[in-house]
Amino acid sequence: MAKAAQKNATPTQKFIEITDIIDDIVILANGNACLIIEVMATNFSLLSAEEQAAEINSYASLLNSLSFPIQVVILTKRLDISAYVKLLDDEKNKAQSQMLAKQIGLYRNFIQELVKVNTILDKKFLIALPYSSLEKGLGGVAETVGDNNSKNDFLAGAKAALYSKADSIHSQLRRLNLKSETLSKDKLTKLFYNIFNDSSIEHHTAEHLSQPMTTGKEIHK
Repeated sequence: MAKAAQKNATPTQKFIEITDIIDDIVILANGNACLIIEVMATNFSLLSAEEQAAEINSYASLLNSLSFPIQVVILTKRLDISAYVKLLDDEKNKAQSQMLAKQIGLYRNFIQELVKVNTILDKKFLIALPYSSLEKGLGGVAETVGDNNSKNDFLAGAKAALYSKADSIHSQLRRLNLKSETLSKDKLTKLFYNIFNDSSIEHHTAEHLSQPMTTGKEIHK
């Protein structure tokens, strides 16, 4: 049984392209690496027409400034708020004021009806920055399969290139008034675990966004 389980485990591992996570760098099985930035969402629909136009133009400027490809990933997860509704029921029962209990009850009913009409979603917006071993020439490819010193050289090269790219992206995102964060090893581990194990998560990807874009119309295509 143990041997059979071991045999079955190998093909499954081949589907996962990640071989290691060192600091905030994801090492991939093909000898490349990447760094992932999470971008905090903003409510675009609440902005005025002028602010929306400014945001679109700033986003176009971000894309026009790129000298390297990026991958934008949107993770969408359906939220189960039954635990939150139960919490509201408990707070209502514990309320010492009848007026407060009534207000909590009204809010609880509002949430319950809202969920019936609309699906509550949690969205994560990620930007993946790639590093190819070819960026250092043919010697870079050899580093990924050599001894420990060569692998350390590969990691140093990947960090230098990816941190430079990340600084550029963070700077452009600040112009959009968007908060961003380079994901650490702990957060990356949790992210990939959820992606590979949580069937309720959907993801949408736009790859290699490095072509010039000049108008809002083009952005929405």
